[in-house]
Amino acid sequence: AAGPGRAGAGRDALREELLLSPLPAGDVAATFQFRTRWDADLQRGAVSHYRLFPKALGRLVAALGVRELHLALTQGFWRTRAWGQPPLQAPAGAELWVWFQPTVTDVDKAWKELSNILSGIFCASLNFIDSTNTVTPTASFKPLGLANGTDHRLLRYAVLPREVVCTENLTPWKKLLPCGSKAGLAVLLKAERLFHSSYHSQAVHIRPVCRDASCLAVSWELRQTLTVVFDSFSSGQGKKDWSLFRMFSRTLTDACPLASQSKVYVDISPKNKENELLEVTPPPASVHEAVVQGDKRTYAVYDLLSPSLFNTSRSLNVQLKWKRPQDSSELPTPILHAQRYVSGYGLQTGEISTLVYNTHPYRAFPVILLETVPWYLRLYVHTLTIITKGKENKPSYIHYQPAQDRRRPHLLEMLIQLPANSVTKITIQFERALLKWTEYPPDPNHGFYVGSSVLSALVPSVIAMKAVDVEQSPLFASLFPSSDGSSYFVRLYTEPLLVNLPTPDFSMPYNVICLTCTVVAVCYGSFYNLLTRTFHVEEPSRDGLAKRLANIIRKFRGVPPL
Repeated sequence: AAGPGRAGAGRDALREELLLSPLPAGDVAATFQFRTRWDADLQRGAVSHYRLFPKALGRLVAALGVRELHLALTQGFWRTRAWGQPPLQAPAGAELWVWFQPTVTDVDKAWKELSNILSGIFCASLNFIDSTNTVTPTASFKPLGLANGTDHRLLRYAVLPREVVCTENLTPWKKLLPCGSKAGLAVLLKAERLFHSSYHSQAVHIRPVCRDASCLAVSWELRQTLTVVFDSFSSGQGKKDWSLFRMFSRTLTDACPLASQSKVYVDISPKNKENELLEVTPPPASVHEAVVQGDKRTYAVYDLLSPSLFNTSRSLNVQLKWKRPQDSSELPTPILHAQRYVSGYGLQTGEISTLVYNTHPYRAFPVILLETVPWYLRLYVHTLTIITKGKENKPSYIHYQPAQDRRRPHLLEMLIQLPANSVTKITIQFERALLKWTEYPPDPNHGFYVGSSVLSALVPSVIAMKAVDVEQSPLFASLFPSSDGSSYFVRLYTEPLLVNLPTPDFSMPYNVICLTCTVVAVCYGSFYNLLTRTFHVEEPSRDGLAKRLANIIRKFRGVPPL
């Protein structure tokens, strides 16, 4: 898939991939990845022809000096303890973090302009990103691509936990694909089925990568990922069977003509060697084995570019059946997972608690915790406590940036050592601020959202991980490559919090307005009538009422009137 050699254009290639993973809880996760790689230098602005790489994003990277861009729009929450480690996790709502080039002089101005442009491209509320929800982490978000330096002043990170993801965000995301939703794996992206699910997350990742093994030249990589979790399809005898048609209401008929690789991976890893649980049809042409996130996995591979795949049938409908019901005792526990909640009573003070679990039987490892708290929750840093196995656990690194009212949020980063088979509890107290009445949203009693905590760690692997070629390995295993064979990188997000603030009774102004208007109308109307009414003095008539009645009686009697 080489592009034409026009002015400034280089070779470009498209790979598309679908990973189907039965989750331990009985649900099914489908992860789409579309990778567009372009051998061109976008920073110099010499590119004038776009073929596979979207022009809107390419010009955005060149104009604003973007080195890396990561945008995720998520509806729902990935339940790590029940579903296991996700291939690509994102927090609920909208998440955007960007690395800028060292040549950018005003990073804040470029950040504001970038968020406004992305808001228009993806029809999202990213224009609400401002200084009150933007932070500059120092250790949590390192560049995923090539980087000459890691000056954290060039990094910006923001989360909108209240952002609602719907079809107006999916449509522009699909339009960025070279084949759109007309061919290839994208034909399965039916909005009606995707949003009728437990979890939906779509993301865009742009980063520079090495063009070859020597890494003398730079290529630009665009990854469009979409992860969706469907509820379990229960059939007879408690078995959970599913297929592509049952999940997406469609089947695969062909590959994208512009793609150099189009594959479907189905996770058929057995729980034990004696009795396999899964049976997949039609039989796969090949099987791929790899160590993913410290666990040995077996995948059935279907190559859509293979001529023999569609010889027997016009479409591909992968079906997976359970040979026997899955026992709940077989559910594995992730090595690293966390949960977060808010406690306290009343509307003055409260406490944020985060529980971090390390279930590894004998290995301890450090984890970086990032907390971003809005300014209207005033943290008491002296109340920060970290308890592990009943003892105080002092962080080896801590970075705290206090908030400024209506200007910036709290930023807290800590490097915490997690002992083997332990639970670490991090607590910090806060006080609720009283907002101005114009700062409350239309539904103030719903509460105010606090963004998810971010945990970044190199988790030790039980199984030795071999170094693999990025171009030959599946896409779901190459976004976070392993630096060594003993550990793998994991980034987790906790639940977003919903906090109530002291809220005035907004019905009282309505009552006051009604009462005031009534009093003003009555008083003003009376005074207005007194001031504008004209009074006339009427002289009494000579013929009184008694005389007129007497004349009427005299008339009926035939007597002359008086």
